[in-house]
Amino acid sequence: MATQGDLLGSGPPTAARGGGALAGAPLAEALRPRSLDEVVGQTHLLGEGKPLRLAFQSGKPHSMILWGPPGVGKTTLARLTADAFDCEFIALSAVFSGVKDIRAAIEQAQQHQAMGRRTILFVDEIHRFNKSQQDALLPYAESGLVTFIGATTENPSFEVNSALLSRAQVYVLKPLSEDELRELLARTRERALPGLELDEAAIDALVDLADGDARRLLNLMEQTGTAAGAAGIARADAAFVREALTLNARRFDKGGDQFYDQISALHKSVRGSHPDAALYWFCRMLDGGADPRYLARRIVRMAWEDIGLADPRALQVVNDAAATYERLGSPEGELALGQAVIYLAVAAKSNAGYMAYNRARAFVRQDKSREVPVHLRNAPTKLMKELGYGHEYRYAHDEPNAYAAGETYLPEGMEEPGWYRPVPRGLEIRIAEKLAQLRQWDEEAGGED
Repeated sequence: MATQGDLLGSGPPTAARGGGALAGAPLAEALRPRSLDEVVGQTHLLGEGKPLRLAFQSGKPHSMILWGPPGVGKTTLARLTADAFDCEFIALSAVFSGVKDIRAAIEQAQQHQAMGRRTILFVDEIHRFNKSQQDALLPYAESGLVTFIGATTENPSFEVNSALLSRAQVYVLKPLSEDELRELLARTRERALPGLELDEAAIDALVDLADGDARRLLNLMEQTGTAAGAAGIARADAAFVREALTLNARRFDKGGDQFYDQISALHKSVRGSHPDAALYWFCRMLDGGADPRYLARRIVRMAWEDIGLADPRALQVVNDAAATYERLGSPEGELALGQAVIYLAVAAKSNAGYMAYNRARAFVRQDKSREVPVHLRNAPTKLMKELGYGHEYRYAHDEPNAYAAGETYLPEGMEEPGWYRPVPRGLEIRIAEKLAQLRQWDEEAGGED
């Protein structure tokens, strides 16, 4: 029932410690680490005195959820856990498995228990299981029949049932650094691909294309070795590597954490007035396959939330950029969106309007239903006029400065809330000055009564 998973590092081939990879097996599978010491990366978890290293040294397995991007070692760590604690290992893929498969796995675990053997039940991509499927695991994890290990690329806070989450320790795995990928590459060449000659630029290209994913690096190396052999190339350079490989986009999941992390980084770079960082994240998302229309909607939102009335031109710029994209499409229209991102990043910032709106919404949500003052009510009928609707309403355009000084527009008994507080930046400097002038006229009008 075991499934081929991801690889964290490189170790000796399973069948031949001194030679090449297993015949017919992908390099990533053949060189899967067989001990913690063979693992490359995840030193924050596996270094001396670190959480997972201590867990392995404790002598007692515990349920856990391994959260991280593809190719960083989730399956490898699950298998090493089974080896370290001398447990049977049952692996399920949540993509292909259902409740029936869970039951079959539990029956197998019960057979192991009858023989005095403990069982590690590993569920890859646990976030793909629905609530009922996740609930089906609970009683067996609680009873100790199985030690549950789940792997996920999605935030378990959102994707794993709270009941299951509360019974498992969450470990966060990170993409491999460039140095770690270089270490893995050198070890793989020595143990499995001794005939693959690479110049330094080719190594840089492979590390760059791997993008923190160990399994991807090994697959790229395997493809490069095959292509070099077919072409009769003795030493591969960067140009050959890039031409020989079928390249994929960088890490990006249109519905997952990478997606929301990157849009968050884009928004915060705009808010932080850093145009280069904003452009970087914008281009990263485009490169990863994000829908430019989605990005256009988010950019419009940024203009309203973080620039607001400090620079009303920003609102026109982003709306024009979105319209330009609709007219030109990709890739030409993406330039307009990119320039809108730059404009937002360098524009004066204000969230005063955003905050005022939130304060007003919060107040109305918890407040009582207040009556509209009679003088503000519309009076289209004779009866309404007889009831005083609109009586003594002061038409602002007929007043000095087109302002009815001293007039009230809030419900009776409601104090001035002061929700909108202009910031001393951009146009809001002038808005604050105007509001101060209006308040002064109100005070003067009140003093005359």
